[in-house]
Amino acid sequence: MKPLPQATFPRGDRHRWTPTPARPGASWSRAAGAFTLIELILSIGAAALILIVANQVLFTSLRLRDKVSGAVESAFPLELTLDTLRLDLQGVVTPKTNGILSGSFRAGPLQSTVDSRPVSLEFNTTTGSLRETEPWGAVQRVSYSLRTPVDPGGGSLDLYRGVCRNLLSLSVAPVEDQLLLRDVARIDVESFDGLQWLPQWDTSDTSGATTNLPVAVRIRLQRGPTWGADAGPVELLVPLGIQSRTNSTSTVGG
Repeated sequence: MKPLPQATFPRGDRHRWTPTPARPGASWSRAAGAFTLIELILSIGAAALILIVANQVLFTSLRLRDKVSGAVESAFPLELTLDTLRLDLQGVVTPKTNGILSGSFRAGPLQSTVDSRPVSLEFNTTTGSLRETEPWGAVQRVSYSLRTPVDPGGGSLDLYRGVCRNLLSLSVAPVEDQLLLRDVARIDVESFDGLQWLPQWDTSDTSGATTNLPVAVRIRLQRGPTWGADAGPVELLVPLGIQSRTNSTSTVGG
């Protein structure tokens, strides 16, 4: 085997090393796959730019998510309140004279027939939940009223739903208070008799013209300052397609 040529050092310059190619025609070059310093700087700059853009997109998405979540959370109690009002009114029981389970329909600034507290709406409805552990039926008496909040701060009131399940009680029946909506400045309830909207309706007053159920009920909620400056009144219109009784009598003869 022919030995490889050795590196030579010219006299007078021993610190300079000049390698000799192993074979004629061979050349020295950088290893395949390596990067130059400029290529590394460009790669790092491109990666940093991508991270900056991704960071902006991520934080924009997070802010949008928080904004949407806040809007949904603030609107959920209002939607729940309107749905509860609508279901109770759609399940209203037809009032009858001296009817215990049918009760009376009363709307407007009145006193509750159960505990004498001020209410804006009170009637019997069939939205009671049937449970094996409770003896109550589906008919219950509900009332809606504004009350002073537990932690008053803004001056507005809270909307409560009172539920009385024991309609056959010989004494004062217990009422379960359910908080529906906070910061309500005002609630207006109007009943439609077919011609005009009346601010008060009471079927227990047999001497008046409101012994039947109204044709429709309109409820307007005025929200308080915590809802924002652009929060206007919320209106709910529920038609009642039930008419119960009449003061006229008919005679059938043969």
